[in-house]
Amino acid sequence: MQKMTTFALRLAGVPEGRCSLIADFNLQNMDYQEIIDSVLADVSPLRGAGRVADYIPALASADPSKFGIAVATPDGVMAGAGDWETKFSIQSISKVFALTMVVRRLGEDVWKFVGREPSGNPFNSLVQLEYEKGRPRNPFINAGALAVTDRLIGFYDRPKEALLEFVRSLSGSEDIYFDKEVARSEIEHSSRNSALAYLMKSFGNIRGCVETLVDVYCHQCSISMTCGELARAFLFLAARGFNPVDGRRILTLSQSKRLNALMLTCGFYDESGDFAFRVGMPGKSGVGGGIVAVIPGHLSVAVWSPGLDECGNSLVGIEALERFTTRLGNSIF
Repeated sequence: MQKMTTFALRLAGVPEGRCSLIADFNLQNMDYQEIIDSVLADVSPLRGAGRVADYIPALASADPSKFGIAVATPDGVMAGAGDWETKFSIQSISKVFALTMVVRRLGEDVWKFVGREPSGNPFNSLVQLEYEKGRPRNPFINAGALAVTDRLIGFYDRPKEALLEFVRSLSGSEDIYFDKEVARSEIEHSSRNSALAYLMKSFGNIRGCVETLVDVYCHQCSISMTCGELARAFLFLAARGFNPVDGRRILTLSQSKRLNALMLTCGFYDESGDFAFRVGMPGKSGVGGGIVAVIPGHLSVAVWSPGLDECGNSLVGIEALERFTTRLGNSIF
């Protein structure tokens, strides 16, 4: 752990002579495998709790008793427990990848068409979008993600392939694909997302073809990954915008900080405040039961359990992450 924290402190600009002292104070000699094994044992009695997302038929057959957790660090530590190597549909977690790609192209101009405030409403609400004249509250509700994906489509001739390649490069895994059954199921039940897109188009906030947009967006949500792949793919947000998997800088230090801030305040829909209170990490959830979160400068952690709470977030996943930061004795706070 000493090596990992020193690496993170150097990224943050701490002088070399002070790195070891501060690293000792933070997360010295953490045995992540032992911690997540204990978390797995703690939450095992809860496995199966919650309700799977049945409004997308392809997700309705998910086994709610499944649970996986994986931790990755910028220095290459990887620890996993439970069903951490099982693929699942990442759903809204993909919104972070699309937003990152667009931020890399547009920088601060992103905020001209999407806001940065929590919504306080369901993630697919039409009411708030109408009231605010087609400008979504943030990039992580469906309307905001559709607006972001619309811009992404404008940058690439083959946007679906570009998104897959980006996620593969972040995770260091070529074995990442769209789940075709999930994508088809989402497209067949995409009336609400189409309505959101057409409403924004009426206000001039969607530029392209709505049918193409919904197709790309549904495929984006169907990306299938393991907890381990997700944890590695989010390391660039744990390492101040630098991707330790392939050595590239993905975002500037400021952009990384701001994206983490958005995940903390908006990453869990209208449960974001409670997640910050209980867990204390920036993160993003998906209705497939996945959650990924980071402690900037230290680690990323991904969990998966398909049973959802009333807000559409993994019930057991949130419980596991609360126990994880408690046992770690560290969060962003």
